[in-house]
Amino acid sequence: MTAPIIRTDGLSKLFWVGGQQPARRRRRRRHNNGPSLRQLLPMLRYGRLAEGPDTFWALKDIDLEVKPGEVLGIVGRNGSGKSTLLKILARITDPTEGSIAVGGRVGSLLEVGTGFHPELTGRQNIFLNGTILGMRQAEIGRRFDEIVEFAEVAKFIDTPVKHYSSGMYTRLAFAVAAHLECEIMLVDEVLAVGDIHFQRRCLGKISDEIGSGRTVLFVSHNASMVLQICTRCIWLDGGRIVAEGPPHAVIESYANEGIDISGERKWSVSAAPAFPDGSVRLRGIRALDRTGAVRSAFDVKDAFSIEVAFDVVEPRHALSIHLYFRHEVAGKLFVSMDNLDSPWGRQRVPWGSYRARCEMPADFLNEGMLTIDYVICTNPTSTENVVFNDALVLTIGDDMRNEGVRGDWVREWPASMIRPRLKWHHSIAAEQDDAA
Repeated sequence: MTAPIIRTDGLSKLFWVGGQQPARRRRRRRHNNGPSLRQLLPMLRYGRLAEGPDTFWALKDIDLEVKPGEVLGIVGRNGSGKSTLLKILARITDPTEGSIAVGGRVGSLLEVGTGFHPELTGRQNIFLNGTILGMRQAEIGRRFDEIVEFAEVAKFIDTPVKHYSSGMYTRLAFAVAAHLECEIMLVDEVLAVGDIHFQRRCLGKISDEIGSGRTVLFVSHNASMVLQICTRCIWLDGGRIVAEGPPHAVIESYANEGIDISGERKWSVSAAPAFPDGSVRLRGIRALDRTGAVRSAFDVKDAFSIEVAFDVVEPRHALSIHLYFRHEVAGKLFVSMDNLDSPWGRQRVPWGSYRARCEMPADFLNEGMLTIDYVICTNPTSTENVVFNDALVLTIGDDMRNEGVRGDWVREWPASMIRPRLKWHHSIAAEQDDAA
């Protein structure tokens, strides 16, 4: 079994919250930069800050192992301890308790641009910042042209960076950090800055590093990015690991917190959404995988179906079922209706309980959060209807296996809301065209 390249045992970090200055000292209006020695002494235990009323645990009892070449995603709310964990691994801050073992050189993309001097040129800052990050002069010189090309600042490389735009500054800072030769890379939400073009270049660079076997710890609020590049994921909440495992499962658990995400929704007779006259009422909707199991998370390569149930209390004329599919970013994606496949056509629908199923093909949807609205209306005039918005919320991910429409393409999929697998035909021309 391969030994872990990173291991933590009982890793914990305690921080001082701070407090009000005693009233009798406020007359001097001295700035309170933290606890006084008198306040701090009772809280010291064996040279470490002990727990007290004005402290909090940013991390508590983190036991973690990361294997060489693994890409570990870290998700959680703001303040859950994600950045603190990376800063301890990068040796920016020390833990209060526990132990860490790191078996390789660590490169950090935590606070892009730290160490840049505004009066120095881009060229000078590359060497300065590279040295701060732990690169040798020869290493910086060897990768200088790559850094400048990636940052797209060749024309201004000898201009002081105080004259750079924020985008140029960020690109150069990321380029320096990203070209650090190391076995372990720590990435903390750096892809949240810059324009879309820059974010794609950054993600492509990180994908290249992953492909070379580098170990990566990746913190992001972007679930799609985590699903795309990570092989394993942990969810931090309140400084503790609350879930760990495959990215799809962890992201689903994280997304479920505070949001009514599930693969199924049911209504009782008394609570069911219904036509104004009560003649038609919704009874349920659920997402089913190929085995018929209810799920709320699918891979882009998975075929699944949406099954709806409804009651017709009084016979109605020609009902039509509509499912509105919406993407978390793009909004309305498409609408599917059962008009062509309905057994009722324009006929009268008799009394009874009914089910209908809409089949979703594999290799059709792209990654992201998918919300489904459930609608039944009279057809063709649609003068009456019953609507339930956000009936289901599903997550669509990509496990990056070289199957399906992705093939062996490992970088970010070009921006789109759907990812259909269309039929391609190839041939070899026997001879060049005579006209050529």
